[in-house]
Amino acid sequence: MPRDLNIKSVLIIGSGPIVIGQACEFDYAGSQAARSLKEEGIEVTLINSNPATIMTDPVMADYVYLKPLTKNSIREILEERQIDAVLPTMGGQTALNLAIECEEAGIWEKYNTKMIGVDIKAIETTEDREKFRIRMLELEVDVCRGETATSFLKGKEIAQEIGFPLVIRPSYTLGGFGGGFVNKPEDFDEALNSGLQASPIHEVLVEQSIMGWKEFELELLRDNIGNVIIICSIENFDPMGIHTGDSVTVAPAMTLSDTVYQRMRDLAIKMMNGIGQFAGGCNVQFSVHPETDQIIGIEINPRVSRSSALASKATGYPIAKIAAKLAIGYNLDELQNQITKTTSAFFEPAIDYVIVKIPRWNF
Repeated sequence: MPRDLNIKSVLIIGSGPIVIGQACEFDYAGSQAARSLKEEGIEVTLINSNPATIMTDPVMADYVYLKPLTKNSIREILEERQIDAVLPTMGGQTALNLAIECEEAGIWEKYNTKMIGVDIKAIETTEDREKFRIRMLELEVDVCRGETATSFLKGKEIAQEIGFPLVIRPSYTLGGFGGGFVNKPEDFDEALNSGLQASPIHEVLVEQSIMGWKEFELELLRDNIGNVIIICSIENFDPMGIHTGDSVTVAPAMTLSDTVYQRMRDLAIKMMNGIGQFAGGCNVQFSVHPETDQIIGIEINPRVSRSSALASKATGYPIAKIAAKLAIGYNLDELQNQITKTTSAFFEPAIDYVIVKIPRWNF
């Protein structure tokens, strides 16, 4: 299926200022996506509040708006320019949250702007912890025992029911912000309050702790006719309890048996297909019991992530570039393999070396 010729102009939402959990990886992705769309003759408009990025260089996009990442800024751009589609998957959690806000305000519908690369249903399912948990159970994917709370009293009730240790996961946050592990009842009240305040919708998932289990990630791409490929497997050197973005990670995964990897691969594809039928990239995180090999689904990010940048570097497969082309209608077998230049992008990279990522803190 050739690209959608009705899409002549695309708005890319950037990630804003560099903060803990959201750094230059999204600049890398946004720059790749902008170049990818311009190759197709598409007019690219970019909004980002951070001028200290590669993506805001004048050569990257046809129009660059250094504006706050707010609904009003989006509305002003759509008033000024004829934008056919918006691509929110290159700007991390900030861009996804803004896309949701604009959808709820009716902005995309008012200006006849189509969302590409992801759909609203997928964002809501993956970011709302209760919806995610329910959907995974429907798909017969094991998840931690837990329940969502929108009030302090409800959170306390859930904690008493499940018992300690627990983990608190706020909805619609980035990099585990506001969440954490609680081993003792006396630490729970403060952690619960912190999580409820961190979530934009004041919702947290209170669930059983699996601290100490092994943690893995898979990077996936899907096209418009449902073809799904696994780009890379990533293993966290640190166990569950250390956020994946802060952990030493290794690609490809080193300690998975082939049987467990194939089960994990099947689950990842089932999970991606189960949250929505969009064309683009996805990051799926799992935990594996070190003795029984039980696999639990942790979360899905229906966007490029910090791990996507690592997977791209590790394999040579330009995830953001290909994801942008899939978003405008191409299928994987219609795109060129960036390494061989003679075959298609419809292949799963195999590497005979190991990539190690070690986090660096400048403070």
